[in-house]
Amino acid sequence: MGVLWFLALVAVVVAKIQNDPAGQQIVDFQKRTGGPIGIMTTSAGAPIEYKDTNTLNSRLIFNEFFMDSMTHLVRERIPERLVHAKAGGAFGYFEVTHDISHLCKAKVFSQVGKKTPVAARFSPVVVERGGIDTSRDARGYAVKFYTEDGNFDIVGFNTPMYVYKDPILFPTFVRAQKRNPATNLIDGNMLWDFLTLRPESLHMFLLVFGDRGVPDGYRHMPGFGIHTYEVSNAHGDKHFVRFHFYPDAGIKNLRSEEARQIAAVDPDYATRDLFNAIGKGDFPSWSVQIQILTLEDVKNAGFDVFDVTRVLPLDKYPLHPLGKMVLNKNPINYFAEIEQLAYSPANLVPGILGGPDKVFEARRLAYRDAQYYRLGANFNKIPVNCPLQTKVLTYNRDGRPPLKDNDRDSPNFYPNSFNGPVPYKDEKRAELIEVYQDDPNNFAQARELYINEMTPEERSRLVENILYSIGPAAKKLQERAVKVFSLIHPDLGGRIEQGLLANRTKIMDRYRPVSYDEYDY
Repeated sequence: MGVLWFLALVAVVVAKIQNDPAGQQIVDFQKRTGGPIGIMTTSAGAPIEYKDTNTLNSRLIFNEFFMDSMTHLVRERIPERLVHAKAGGAFGYFEVTHDISHLCKAKVFSQVGKKTPVAARFSPVVVERGGIDTSRDARGYAVKFYTEDGNFDIVGFNTPMYVYKDPILFPTFVRAQKRNPATNLIDGNMLWDFLTLRPESLHMFLLVFGDRGVPDGYRHMPGFGIHTYEVSNAHGDKHFVRFHFYPDAGIKNLRSEEARQIAAVDPDYATRDLFNAIGKGDFPSWSVQIQILTLEDVKNAGFDVFDVTRVLPLDKYPLHPLGKMVLNKNPINYFAEIEQLAYSPANLVPGILGGPDKVFEARRLAYRDAQYYRLGANFNKIPVNCPLQTKVLTYNRDGRPPLKDNDRDSPNFYPNSFNGPVPYKDEKRAELIEVYQDDPNNFAQARELYINEMTPEERSRLVENILYSIGPAAKKLQERAVKVFSLIHPDLGGRIEQGLLANRTKIMDRYRPVSYDEYDY
């Protein structure tokens, strides 16, 4: 019965692939072009003669087609991202639906009805580029706004909070989720050692192990900026906002078993779903909303509103509508347009100052450094990263291509007396505030999430998923986890403890010693 079900599922997937834009892309190209699009050339532009496409009994080093193809092939891979390596992405626009010019002077939000081009990238955190789309994991939710004042990037998550408050933990967090350096296997001991040593991370991981741990494709996934951004208006007045993106198609997620079944037949499930929806004209959209705080709200909140491991309570800081994001264009070439997309929290524009928290400050360095390593110093000259609505004038020159015109013959030093580009002045410019951040403590919010935001059925599935993950871990880590989960809520800790004891009993029964008198000789 199980085999028949599996074969039926495979048949359905194959049928879908044969009748969808993703599965038919290369066939559509053939229909659209009608015949060969031109004469093959070398990368230097020389035409290739037919005999050069066969190398048997010929001198290889004199065959430029062979040399060009062979030497390029081994250089086609660039370093993949350390995290968020696998992704789906698309292009579209953001449209302002509500005026916030009294809060923020950024031109992207300047008037109702204004549209700004965007590029969005959605990605699991842990899996490598060849991994599955339906892993139990948090997801990246990154949006690049190509504004008149340059690019503005929101590099967020599908959870409204983040893992840690102190950025020094980033290398530890990444390594704990990656492969064991000895076995080259994902190791539950490493993950649970981190989670139980840094319990502030469990606020986010209650969502990861809960029903929202496996989104049903990217079209049904929300996004959150996670940071509390400082913004300023034309008068220099300060406000603070958190960005929320809610899918108009509704938030939908997959159950664990359902996700595992899909992974067996379609590891690219979410990427395919996004491409096909756009290809069929069913353009996904998100309602963009913000929470708004004044400087007095920040001072009187009673907690650190810049703590990325916490959420801002919606009853205290309600959502205000801002706009709509629509994705209506698939990439034409995945590597050029999605793999080379370079996001950075440092991509800010006048009126948006970023977050004053230490995680934001660290990300400004880490993302830039990652792009330099992967794409080179001129990564912002790659077409998909170029500002679309403003002319770039810098004093940077040379380096690894792409260079474009390398800023031609203008001066390459500042200041100068020879008409090079000059800075502008803003008499009402606001400065990013400085904040003191205490040690994280979000057990209260994690408890609120468990008791008041999860149904009894969701809590049961949460416990099941935690037990599935922590079951193979060392006993001391299990015991430590029970203590931490009990601090969140005794019910949660107790259910996990009972589940672990039940698992140990089953294992002991399976491997218990057998006495001779149980056998009938």
